[in-house]
Amino acid sequence: MLKGLLSFNGRYRILHLTWFAFFITFVCWFNFAPFATTIGKELSLTPAQIKTLGICNLALTIPARIIIGMLLDRYGPRITYSILLIFAAVPCFATALSQDFNQLVWSRLLMGIVGSGFVVGIRMVSEWFPPKDIGIAQGVYGGWGNFGAFGAEFALPTIAVMTSFVGGGASNWRLAIALTGVVAAVYGVIYYNSVQDTPSGKVYRKPKKNGSLEVTSVKSFWALILSNFGLIFALGLLAWRLEHKGVRFLNTSQMYIAWVMLAALFAYQSFQAYKVNRDLLVGKRIYAPTERYQFRQVAVLEFAYATNFGSELAVVSMLPSFFEHTFVLGNNPHVMAGMIAAVYPFLNLISRPSGGLISDKFGSRKWTLTIISVGIGMSYLMAHYINSSWSLPAAIAVTVIAAYFAQAGCGATYGIAPLIKKEATGQIAGNVGAYGNFGGVMYLTVFSLTDASTLFTVMGVAALIAAFMCAFFLKEPQGSFADAYQTDLEPEIQNQAILAEE
Repeated sequence: MLKGLLSFNGRYRILHLTWFAFFITFVCWFNFAPFATTIGKELSLTPAQIKTLGICNLALTIPARIIIGMLLDRYGPRITYSILLIFAAVPCFATALSQDFNQLVWSRLLMGIVGSGFVVGIRMVSEWFPPKDIGIAQGVYGGWGNFGAFGAEFALPTIAVMTSFVGGGASNWRLAIALTGVVAAVYGVIYYNSVQDTPSGKVYRKPKKNGSLEVTSVKSFWALILSNFGLIFALGLLAWRLEHKGVRFLNTSQMYIAWVMLAALFAYQSFQAYKVNRDLLVGKRIYAPTERYQFRQVAVLEFAYATNFGSELAVVSMLPSFFEHTFVLGNNPHVMAGMIAAVYPFLNLISRPSGGLISDKFGSRKWTLTIISVGIGMSYLMAHYINSSWSLPAAIAVTVIAAYFAQAGCGATYGIAPLIKKEATGQIAGNVGAYGNFGGVMYLTVFSLTDASTLFTVMGVAALIAAFMCAFFLKEPQGSFADAYQTDLEPEIQNQAILAEE
């Protein structure tokens, strides 16, 4: 597998084309962060407004990852990813043309949809790689794609300065951000003409029902409803934040209207879930052992992903300002802080693939995720104590440790998610991925109301809780180290390789 990564043939060609698609969506998704201070000064934004824009950037990714997951399972990753990449040009240009806070809010909300691209590649990679290699393959996809955050931090400011002669002053941030949209749209066309959904001769399996995730037990249905409520709650929290003093994008009446609309959305989601699972709920259908899976497995992965990827989203957004305000960084503190903070997303090249590789080689995907979650918790609790009395190298070292564990946890999470139920991989990956954004919204809300020290403490405790849940409630996916997918095996082997239903 590792040797194959050096080639551009067969399934490795699909992997490389797909992780680069994810890379581009991440460059677009984080194209605001490197210019936050510059844009804030130019458009007279308050610190509270800048922090709120960071939350807006994550918000619509929550429902978008679920919707994209359903579209993905129905239409396939080739079409879905291509359209999403082309759409990315819209919020990129909207951000580049924004003249005030309100316009930036709308543009960053739309940009959140682009952040859902991650889900598409999970299904594409799972179609081309067998379970025994799924951890490293998903780790490479996610880690090298996540490197787009580093690309945005480093490349975009350079482009902005080099193109300042066009009319952007000392830093042409508008042209740099618009350029990311052009690149995304062009690559969307290239991707469509360069990949296929499955290897030749392999059938692309679709869920029998659309509109919501199909579950296989009544208890799983109610767990699904609770899971959906958590995501709606995060959006409601965002609406409250947009009404909060110092931001005032919404007035109080508009916030209440937003809450009513979110309640209606939750009711609609619940109705759709009922329609898809009605036969199960009324006792007309009982699933065969080979068709069953536990939604509890999805729920545990959701919470784990909220603590690893959610914390990564939060830290990438706040780390530059944290270093800038905590340490003396010379004559250009903003530049130095950005370079130091870029170490965090840079590690994605190694840490996320290593999490997937460990999951493949350790022999237990469950315990891999459990142990890594403990590492996330301990490293963030250590970061809680960072202050100006620390040496800068020591603070960077703790940051590197935290980055490694958080990103390796992402790889380990998606070493399990595609193995739960193959034909619903898009929807399951969408639900789990949405909770990564849920974690990001919750953590950034905590940060906007408190300080970095409190944020690190909250993230550390949450990760330790996730480790406990993985240890006691997560089950090892049977057949997760096979040479072929469970759905491709003979029926008698399937009976041995399927998760026992609760």
